[in-house]
Amino acid sequence: MRGLIVSTLEAMECCEVVEACNGFEALRMLPREKVDLIVTDINMPDINGLELVNFCRNNPLYQATPMIIISTEGSERDREKGLALGADAYLIKPFRPADLQQLIRKLLH
Repeated sequence: MRGLIVSTLEAMECCEVVEACNGFEALRMLPREKVDLIVTDINMPDINGLELVNFCRNNPLYQATPMIIISTEGSERDREKGLALGADAYLIKPFRPADLQQLIRKLLH
């Protein structure tokens, strides 16, 4: 899934993609990278996507960074929790790459 997301972003030719394989790696990378957008899955090893969103929204460096949660967790409760923590969008798997691209364009412009 991560590969599909990376290739979808790279196909947009408007951004450089930096990827982390789990939540801890994402937390270690954030201070070293300038990011304009964060895309996370809820189900990740170590730190889940909701915890990552919560961390970013409570850190002044990332409070305004657009965040998208991608998940197989499609219940309204999961979606509401992600958005309440501060995610800007919640995309349910499976999704069409064009849907992700459209959402990213909307958030970055």
